[in-house]
Amino acid sequence: MSTSTNVTADALRAKFVKEADIPAEYRLSEPLHQKEYLTNGEMKTWAGATNPVYSPVCVVTPDGLQRQLIGSYPVCTEKEAMEALNAAVAAYDNGRGEWPTMSVANRIACVERFTQKMIEQRDVVVKLIMWEIGKSAADSAKEFDRTVEYIYATIDALKDIDRQSSRFEIEQGIIAQVRRSPLGVVLCMGPFNYPLNETFTTLIPAIIMGNTLLFKPPKHGTLLHYPLLQAFKECFPRGVVNTIYGRGNSIIPGLMQSGKIDVLTLIGSSKVANELKKLHPKVNRLRAILGLDAKNAAIVTPKADIKLAVQETVLGALSFNGQRCTALKIIFVHHSVASSFIQQLNEAVNKLQFGMPWEKGVNITPLPEPNKPAYLKDCIDDAIEHGAKVMNEGGGASAESFVFPAVLYPVNAKMKLYREEQFGPIIPVVPYYSLEEPVQYLIESTHGQQISIFSNDQEEVASLIDPLVNQVSRVNINCQCQRGPDVFPFTGRKDSAEGTLSVVDALRSFSIRSLVATKLTDDNKHLINGIVSHEYSNFLSTKYIF
Repeated sequence: MSTSTNVTADALRAKFVKEADIPAEYRLSEPLHQKEYLTNGEMKTWAGATNPVYSPVCVVTPDGLQRQLIGSYPVCTEKEAMEALNAAVAAYDNGRGEWPTMSVANRIACVERFTQKMIEQRDVVVKLIMWEIGKSAADSAKEFDRTVEYIYATIDALKDIDRQSSRFEIEQGIIAQVRRSPLGVVLCMGPFNYPLNETFTTLIPAIIMGNTLLFKPPKHGTLLHYPLLQAFKECFPRGVVNTIYGRGNSIIPGLMQSGKIDVLTLIGSSKVANELKKLHPKVNRLRAILGLDAKNAAIVTPKADIKLAVQETVLGALSFNGQRCTALKIIFVHHSVASSFIQQLNEAVNKLQFGMPWEKGVNITPLPEPNKPAYLKDCIDDAIEHGAKVMNEGGGASAESFVFPAVLYPVNAKMKLYREEQFGPIIPVVPYYSLEEPVQYLIESTHGQQISIFSNDQEEVASLIDPLVNQVSRVNINCQCQRGPDVFPFTGRKDSAEGTLSVVDALRSFSIRSLVATKLTDDNKHLINGIVSHEYSNFLSTKYIF
């Protein structure tokens, strides 16, 4: 374990160890070479091309540092993707399939069985999260456990929704029952930074509401889903969950062009989402639930608790190396407190511990994207060229997949870091003289997810709240931007999101309100009572789920 005092490329490089020196409890017993994929309820064997998976963690070898090979996965073609699509379409069967017509209670039971089997795979999935994306062992375990909590919270939320729907409503001589029904076939693509949690926050609500699914794991974070495929196979009817692998630009366009995808859910870039939506021949029919780009800002005023602002900025900007959509990616600091803020920020950043993901208390770990260190260097060089300086000792030092955080100041509108989402360990700090400056930045920005305000002045905070709630979806006061708690709505304005994700909102996003209605006559009352009492219908029912 190391702190960042006198951080150099050599100091970073020295953190990599020989394979034999990796603690036994964190090693992968052997590379995981995935040769199967799930389609139409079958684990099909793949004999074609595969993609090797290299960890961001390098090991010391006689030939120098090399990324550790941890396995491989299938590189399927459009043919296999279309087979998976057809399986999902058949399972949905225009809303007549076993899954979309199943009772809510039975769908919940299937998800509960899956969750129990998922928990049995906890150790291997947590280890794969750590190795595939370089997330610390503690945070990898936290991601798994939070995902399980999210599933159970989703189940509870659906029970509440169904209980509220178990009664009949009578209005103006019409009796009706209003429930939520599925949308159809869902194409689900998750991100690499939270490859399990962010993926399952769309995948689970989509399934439990009665939709069928095509699931493409993220490029970085593919193998960790493999141990869960058998559980999907055993717990859901054929064709409800289907996995697709391969190059996204090869297999996804055909799926969208088929017009058979009813819902696109993507956690990724707005550019990719826009391109995919345009491929669909029935764009008005396509529903999109998207978590996209974000350039979350913080505003630090002269009336802020600077110590607290620094503490929250470090957490907000550098948790998991800043690779979060909710990360603080640009900091506006009033010029009168900028010097104090920068000094304390440098001290806090330089206390961060860097090392391997298995080291306890580690803050900075290797980056999973091979090209990310070069991109971050380009951002730093561009900022320096336009007048900024690296303020913290060792800021921007890099070795292989390691990049130590850089505090850059003063950042201005000429720099890449002013607009681009760096998605990495760089903290751009912008001095301002009037609050109108950061407010205007947010108005002009194409992003609109969240903002953090640091001030202890009631009138000042209020003066910022009222305009900013109309620019972003969440205003955080004296704390970092974040997604949780999961019961709160998670969305964004502008190019940052489409649809809303939270435990309850996600269930609504993947369904639509449907109703059965009739005139309140004696014959119709007898008809409806007969259907309900004999339990002929799963939709028209007064069953109460406990």
